Amino acid sequence: MKKLRTKDFRRLTGIKQRTFKQMVDCLSQREADKTKAGRESELSLEDQLLLTLQYLREYPTLYRLGIDWGVHETTAGRVVKRVEEALVKYGFRLPSKRKLRTKGWGYEVIVVDVGESPIERPQKNSEPTTAARKNATL
Repeated sequence: MKKLRTKDFRRLTGIKQRTFKQMVDCLSQREADKTKAGRESELSLEDQLLLTLQYLREYPTLYRLGIDWGVHETTAGRVVKRVEEALVKYGFRLPSKRKLRTKGWGYEVIVVDVGESPIERPQKNSEPTTAARKNATL
Protein backbone atom coordinates (compact mmCIF):
# COMPACT_ATOMS: atom_id res chain seq x y z
CA MET A 1 0.00 0.00 0.00
CA LYS A 2 2.84 2.39 0.77
CA LYS A 3 4.23 1.92 -2.73
CA LEU A 4 0.99 2.97 -4.43
CA ARG A 5 0.79 6.32 -6.12
CA THR A 6 -1.61 8.87 -4.64
CA LYS A 7 -4.08 8.37 -7.47
CA ASP A 8 -4.03 4.58 -7.11
CA PHE A 9 -4.33 4.77 -3.31
CA ARG A 10 -7.42 6.94 -3.59
CA ARG A 11 -8.86 4.65 -6.23
CA LEU A 12 -8.39 1.65 -3.95
CA THR A 13 -9.52 3.12 -0.62
CA GLY A 14 -11.72 6.07 -1.60
CA ILE A 15 -9.71 8.59 0.44
CA LYS A 16 -6.46 10.52 0.02
CA GLN A 17 -3.27 9.43 1.76
CA ARG A 18 -3.28 12.61 3.84
CA THR A 19 -6.79 11.79 5.12
CA PHE A 20 -5.69 8.22 5.81
CA LYS A 21 -2.83 9.50 7.98
CA GLN A 22 -5.23 11.78 9.89
CA MET A 23 -7.55 8.82 10.49
CA VAL A 24 -4.66 6.69 11.76
CA ASP A 25 -3.67 9.52 14.11
CA CYS A 26 -7.23 9.63 15.50
CA LEU A 27 -7.22 5.86 16.00
CA SER A 28 -3.85 5.94 17.75
CA GLN A 29 -5.13 8.73 20.01
CA ARG A 30 -8.17 6.59 20.86
CA GLU A 31 -5.87 3.66 21.66
CA ALA A 32 -3.79 5.88 23.95
CA ASP A 33 -6.91 7.18 25.75
CA LYS A 34 -8.48 3.81 26.51
CA THR A 35 -7.41 1.45 29.25
CA LYS A 36 -5.64 -1.69 28.14
CA ALA A 37 -7.89 -4.67 28.75
CA GLY A 38 -7.88 -7.95 26.90
CA ARG A 39 -5.63 -9.13 24.14
CA GLU A 40 -4.07 -6.86 21.59
CA SER A 41 -5.53 -6.92 18.13
CA GLU A 42 -3.93 -9.15 15.52
CA LEU A 43 -4.17 -6.28 13.04
CA SER A 44 -2.27 -3.02 13.21
CA LEU A 45 -4.21 0.27 13.31
CA GLU A 46 -3.48 0.82 9.63
CA ASP A 47 -4.79 -2.64 8.76
CA GLN A 48 -7.90 -2.09 10.89
CA LEU A 49 -8.57 1.16 9.06
CA LEU A 50 -7.99 -0.46 5.66
CA LEU A 51 -10.36 -3.29 6.58
CA THR A 52 -13.02 -0.75 7.54
CA LEU A 53 -12.50 1.30 4.39
CA GLN A 54 -12.78 -1.84 2.29
CA TYR A 55 -16.04 -2.69 4.06
CA LEU A 56 -17.46 0.80 3.54
CA ARG A 57 -16.37 0.96 -0.09
CA GLU A 58 -17.32 -2.51 -1.32
CA TYR A 59 -19.74 -3.90 1.34
CA PRO A 60 -18.44 -7.48 1.20
CA THR A 61 -19.62 -9.96 3.80
CA LEU A 62 -17.77 -10.00 7.10
CA TYR A 63 -16.90 -13.63 6.39
CA ARG A 64 -15.13 -12.53 3.19
CA LEU A 65 -13.29 -9.75 5.04
CA GLY A 66 -12.21 -12.21 7.70
CA ILE A 67 -10.79 -14.55 5.06
CA ASP A 68 -9.01 -11.70 3.27
CA TRP A 69 -7.45 -10.27 6.45
CA GLY A 70 -6.78 -13.53 8.29
CA VAL A 71 -9.19 -12.99 11.19
CA HIS A 72 -12.54 -14.47 12.20
CA GLU A 73 -15.69 -12.82 10.81
CA THR A 74 -16.81 -11.68 14.27
CA THR A 75 -13.42 -10.03 14.76
CA ALA A 76 -13.83 -8.26 11.43
CA GLY A 77 -17.26 -7.04 12.53
CA ARG A 78 -15.91 -5.76 15.84
CA VAL A 79 -13.05 -3.98 14.07
CA VAL A 80 -15.42 -2.29 11.61
CA LYS A 81 -17.76 -1.17 14.38
CA ARG A 82 -14.97 0.08 16.64
CA VAL A 83 -13.18 2.01 13.87
CA GLU A 84 -16.43 3.52 12.54
CA GLU A 85 -17.39 4.75 16.01
CA ALA A 86 -13.94 6.22 16.63
CA LEU A 87 -13.84 8.05 13.29
CA VAL A 88 -17.34 9.49 13.73
CA LYS A 89 -16.39 10.60 17.25
CA TYR A 90 -13.42 12.53 15.85
CA GLY A 91 -15.55 14.27 13.20
CA PHE A 92 -15.08 12.17 10.08
CA ARG A 93 -18.21 11.67 8.00
CA LEU A 94 -18.55 8.11 6.81
CA PRO A 95 -20.98 6.74 4.26
CA SER A 96 -23.72 4.56 5.66
CA LYS A 97 -25.68 1.96 3.79
CA ARG A 98 -28.33 2.14 6.51
CA LYS A 99 -29.54 5.64 5.64
CA LEU A 100 -31.74 6.53 2.72
CA ARG A 101 -30.43 9.19 0.41
CA THR A 102 -32.71 12.14 -0.26
CA LYS A 103 -32.46 13.53 -3.76
CA GLY A 104 -32.65 17.23 -4.55
CA TRP A 105 -36.33 17.10 -5.48
CA GLY A 106 -37.41 15.76 -2.09
CA TYR A 107 -38.14 12.12 -2.89
CA GLU A 108 -36.61 9.23 -1.02
CA VAL A 109 -35.29 6.46 -3.24
CA ILE A 110 -35.60 2.82 -2.25
CA VAL A 111 -34.48 0.01 -4.53
CA VAL A 112 -36.28 -3.31 -4.09
CA ASP A 113 -35.48 -6.54 -5.91
CA VAL A 114 -38.84 -8.06 -6.84
CA GLY A 115 -37.84 -10.99 -9.02
CA GLU A 116 -40.52 -13.63 -9.48
CA SER A 117 -39.95 -17.22 -8.50
CA PRO A 118 -42.35 -20.13 -8.98
CA ILE A 119 -44.02 -21.58 -5.91
CA GLU A 120 -44.06 -25.34 -5.50
CA ARG A 121 -47.48 -26.55 -4.45
CA PRO A 122 -48.86 -30.08 -4.17
CA GLN A 123 -50.79 -31.25 -7.20
CA LYS A 124 -54.56 -31.59 -6.81
CA ASN A 125 -55.97 -35.04 -7.47
CA SER A 126 -59.34 -36.74 -7.19
CA GLU A 127 -58.40 -38.95 -4.22
CA PRO A 128 -59.35 -37.81 -0.75
CA THR A 129 -56.51 -36.42 1.32
CA THR A 130 -56.83 -39.08 4.03
CA ALA A 131 -56.98 -42.61 2.67
CA ALA A 132 -59.22 -45.02 4.61
CA ARG A 133 -58.41 -48.66 5.00
CA LYS A 134 -60.22 -50.77 2.41
CA ASN A 135 -60.65 -53.88 4.51
CA ALA A 136 -62.01 -52.33 7.68
CA THR A 137 -63.65 -54.90 9.96
CA LEU A 138 -66.75 -54.32 12.00
